[in-house]
Order: sequence, then structure tokens, then C-alpha cells
Amino acid sequence: MKKIVLLIIALLMVTMGRAHEGNFMKSDLLKEMKPGDKAAILMVHFGTTYDKTRTLTIDAINKKVATTFPDLTICEAWTSRIVMRRVKARGEIKLTPTEALEKLHKEGFTHIVVQSTNIIEGIEMKALRIEVANMKPLFKDIRVGNPLLYTVDDYRKVATILAKDKPATGAAVLVGHGTYTPSTSSYTMMDYMLKAEGHTKFYVGTIEGYPSFEDMLEQLKHNHEKQVTLIPFMFVAGNHAHNDIAVDWKEALEKEGIQVTVCMRGLGEIADIQNLFVEHARYAFTHKMVNIMDKKKRYATEKD
Repeated sequence: MKKIVLLIIALLMVTMGRAHEGNFMKSDLLKEMKPGDKAAILMVHFGTTYDKTRTLTIDAINKKVATTFPDLTICEAWTSRIVMRRVKARGEIKLTPTEALEKLHKEGFTHIVVQSTNIIEGIEMKALRIEVANMKPLFKDIRVGNPLLYTVDDYRKVATILAKDKPATGAAVLVGHGTYTPSTSSYTMMDYMLKAEGHTKFYVGTIEGYPSFEDMLEQLKHNHEKQVTLIPFMFVAGNHAHNDIAVDWKEALEKEGIQVTVCMRGLGEIADIQNLFVEHARYAFTHKMVNIMDKKKRYATEKD
């Protein structure tokens, strides 16, 4: 009898472990829908005024998501008000996440997965999560897919993808946007993960955060690097890539006697990176984020 009880406990522990994965729990959005419900995916992008990179990144992943989920409605929103204002001057209107969700609500959609193409859990993701939370009362279920880098496994996968396309000679310098929030540590984690996985010829720097240009340069000098390729660590190769990276960073490195090549390609052009975003959207359909206060209440009532 005692063995049977222990077996049951063990099975329950395995089941609980599978039901809760970190701060997510299994919950299939599509299977929970009732007759008359409608589901959609809202793809959210920072946006860009550069049409070429937009075609290769934003438009490309929108099409890939539409192909992956052929039975669902796919729509789009942008978050950069500056970029939206500039494209509006050219005659193109882009909706904010709030405007897009209001439109979906009016069209009768009840279940939504919001998937952004943000790289880290930074200020843009925080703003998006707030916008979605404000719109939550309009829907039966609305979930936010994670950015490119969220779990440790995400970093490991991205490191592997980037290493497959490393420059033939010299070092690769990944240049991220950066942030003034604590999430700037995501870039140092990416740097650490690359080196931990054996990709020692990779360096990470940011335009507006840590590691800064100076931090990255110090590493290059320490390792006596004489040739580097600058690579945007951003979804699109837009304004920052064309100005900050291809001009400012390139000229500054050349003044240090370093030979510089610029790879004008956004992460969103890489098929395997696109696939990771699709994986995150798929995960959002089958997992729901656990409210931390509900989790604490459960812990308070559970027996040791």
C-alpha cells in the first residue's frame, strides 16, 4: 500500500512539473474556445522607415506566421510613434497595439495572441504588456508571446544560429539598441552565452546601454582583434544600422586601427530567427503566464 501511495505522489509531482513551466502553465487557447468565438494573432513590430529591410523582416515574418497558422486571422501593429508618424507622412497608416486590439474587438474576435518581434524583455516589451493588460477586459483570453530572448534556452539557440553564419575571418561584433533599464543585462548574457558555447570571436555592444562602445572596444583591444564585422543585433537593419553602426561605430573603430566590415542585415532576415518567434507564438497558444500573486497564494496554502 505504501508503495502505491508513493507512486501516486510521484506521478502527481511529474504532472505538476509538466503543467507549470517556469512562470507559465499549460493552457490551450484554441481548445478552450466555444462556438462563435474567433481567434487572431496580432504581430507587433517597432517599425521602420526603410522599405527594403521591412520587406525582408517585418513583412517576411508576418507571412511566415500566416503560413504557420492558416486558419487564423493575422494582423499587425507598430509601436514606434516616431516611425509611424514618418510613414504616415508618406501616406501609410499603421495602428498602435491598442488601436489594433480595439479593431479586433469590434470585428468580434474573442481570443488573441500578441506576438512581438522585440529582441529582449526591455522597455518596449514592458509597454506592450501594459497596453495588452489595459485591453484585457475586451477579450475572453489574450496572451503575449515572449520576445526573442526570454529563457536561457532562447539565448543558447540564438548563439547557435549566429555562430552558423560567423564571418570567415576576424571577429563578429553584435550591436544592439540597448536600454536604460536593468534589462540591458540581456546583452551581457548574450555575450556570455556565446563565449560559454565556444564562440569566442563574438563580442556584444549596445548603442544606448551596457555594454557600451567603449566596453566592447576594450574587449577587442584586450584580445588584439584587428579585423571585425559589425552586425546589427536588431530585428530590422534600419536607422540605427545605417547611421550609428555603418557610420559612427565603423569610423570610431577604424580610428583605432581596426579593419571594419559592416553586415547590413537585421536579425529578422534570418530564417531560423523567424522560426524562433513562430515558436514563441505557438507556445503562447498552449501556455498561459501565471499571475505571480496567484502563485504566491498557492505556495502559502500548500503543505510542505
